[in-house]
Amino acid sequence: MLTLDSMKQYGANVEEGLTRCMKNEAFYLRLVSLVPKEENFNKLKSSIESEDLDAAFDAAHALKGVTGNLALTPLYDPIYEITELLRSRTRTDYSPLLGEILEKKEQLEKMIQS
Repeated sequence: MLTLDSMKQYGANVEEGLTRCMKNEAFYLRLVSLVPKEENFNKLKSSIESEDLDAAFDAAHALKGVTGNLALTPLYDPIYEITELLRSRTRTDYSPLLGEILEKKEQLEKMIQS
């Protein structure tokens, strides 16, 4: 079950996220529950796999905004890193960062579903 306590255990900065949601706990948790369904996770993965760094940057940048606004630090940190690498269209192995992002997304999904 998704609660403020489970979000804190996940590593989210709940107070910051709540502040951005006008201290409305139900609204914050509802928005958090939508994050794993964000289509940009699939877009990021497929764009990196096809080496379309422009599309990958767009997806990463969108995810950075969503996870940053909700203060989902475990997701935000690797997304921030990959966004900055993609901003300069750096040709590198993105798989470790992508793997971390997808793992943190999966952890969040499991919390929501339990």
